[in-house]
Amino acid sequence: MEAQILKIDSDKRRISMGMKQLQPQPWDSADSKYKTGERVRGTVTRLTDFGAFVELEPGIEGLIHISEMSWAKRVRKPSDVVKPGETVEAVILGMNAGERRIALGLKQALGDPWGDAAKRFSVGTIVEGPITSITKFGAFVQLAEGVEGMIHVSEITDEKRINHPQDVFRMGQVVRALVLTIDPEKRQIRLSMKQLLPTGLDEYIGEHREGDLVSGRLIGITGHQARVELGEGIQAACELGTTETKDEPAAGGESETKKDLASLSAMLQAKWKSGGAEAVANQGSEVPKVGQIRKFRIVKINKDRKAIELALA
Repeated sequence: MEAQILKIDSDKRRISMGMKQLQPQPWDSADSKYKTGERVRGTVTRLTDFGAFVELEPGIEGLIHISEMSWAKRVRKPSDVVKPGETVEAVILGMNAGERRIALGLKQALGDPWGDAAKRFSVGTIVEGPITSITKFGAFVQLAEGVEGMIHVSEITDEKRINHPQDVFRMGQVVRALVLTIDPEKRQIRLSMKQLLPTGLDEYIGEHREGDLVSGRLIGITGHQARVELGEGIQAACELGTTETKDEPAAGGESETKKDLASLSAMLQAKWKSGGAEAVANQGSEVPKVGQIRKFRIVKINKDRKAIELALA
């Protein structure tokens, strides 16, 4: 039997000896055995607050940092993912044989879910998933294991002003959304819910053509430009041009005109409340004023900008 003398204590007449010191040091050949990027298997030996140590072979351990344990969630403690004595597969992220350190990644062994995210979630794709977290500026949606997209508060709906996303969402709620942008390098996907929902304006544009006669209410006039409400939440621009005051109706006809105006107003209001507007006879007896209900001709419809231009009929 051979051994190496480690220490001599003359006073106590003792000699300390070791056998393992005559064996090759495992770390001496670690550089040639373990390469960055390789997959390795080992046994979890102990856990700390910052990670888990894994024995790759007797005398050689690597560390899986807590940040390298999962793509899908933020790990609060290593014991939520691995247990002592468990055999795991990991990827070598880096090594320093001189300092006897090997950095391991558990999540990398599972494959990076963002690797093909640009193809799976291209711009314009409709996606579906549960709400994973809610913040004051939006909500995060899980699209796949380890991949989340964010719906900004401004992309939730156009129907009303939302002060806080929690007024609309709840944790775990499954939602559908449209992919607006994707940046795999930054691991960011922007989503929109409101762009999947048809608006009253979309429906109005779909039902009308340039040249159609429509009715609306003047809600604002600046110079020769006016804003016209064609229905609830549906507005258009109108070029007024130069309009002269017309003659007053003949005596005896004023009461009839007032009756017509009252009837027309009531009819339009009823139509708007039920979701639509209807072309009516033009009331050209007055200079255009805010609050009037008038008849207009659609001059131009821009579907891309969702804009309607009108002219007085």
